[in-house]
Amino acid sequence: MTTSRMPALFLGHGSPMNVLEENSYTQAWRALGQSLPRPTAILAISAHWYTRGTAVTAMEKPRTIHDFGGFPQALFDTQYPAPGSPALAARVQQLLSPIPVTADKTEWGLDHGSWGVLIKMYPEADIPVVQLSIDGTQPAEYHYQLGQKLAALRDEGVLIVASGNVVHNLRMVKWQGDTAAYPWAESFNNYVRDNLDYKGDHHPLVNFMEHEGAALSNPSPEHYLPLLYVLGSWNGEEPITLPTDGIEMASLSMLSVRVG
Repeated sequence: MTTSRMPALFLGHGSPMNVLEENSYTQAWRALGQSLPRPTAILAISAHWYTRGTAVTAMEKPRTIHDFGGFPQALFDTQYPAPGSPALAARVQQLLSPIPVTADKTEWGLDHGSWGVLIKMYPEADIPVVQLSIDGTQPAEYHYQLGQKLAALRDEGVLIVASGNVVHNLRMVKWQGDTAAYPWAESFNNYVRDNLDYKGDHHPLVNFMEHEGAALSNPSPEHYLPLLYVLGSWNGEEPITLPTDGIEMASLSMLSVRVG
């Protein structure tokens, strides 16, 4: 048990190449790892474990998943051998009850949405990591409510690290030339940034599809939904800051959010 409340993070993870590269985003992730109180464990919530139903990794040694293609061999050779934590997995199940949460002891591990940022924050891979899946059959409000239930972990020394991108449209990425953000991407990114500390009913970031730029910014919601777990863990009073911001390749937001 810790006497101070751990922050909660949503990190815009961007390209898997950030694992191999050094840039302003990876430097910001590294700075977080160096400045935050050292967590007893990490609960990772990644856009890349998108499931029917909710599951949590419960193995002692989660494998490093290379869930991408077409990248340099060095990226596939990279491992992140952080230990798991069956005890934290059981605690997650307890907190989310009566929602059934499957304890996955064999199938998943840590995908690049999780280890791709953690390898910069905690390169020694010596902090236990458990990953929670995102139930793609459920509405946005469900994920926000799960974040509210998981907030108790922050008082138990656990760092919540959610990973995705609030604007994620790979079909419209500009790989070269003029990569200025599309107006709809910039508008939606600003909308998210401006409503992070909203208090009240009908939260605009839970009801994000009401924004005119939401459909283009999120053709599918899995990269946006991790943000809602972090916002759900907010107590309404803590400071909310932005470790990173910006739009890469016209349609990929690198906005990151720190609660607490």
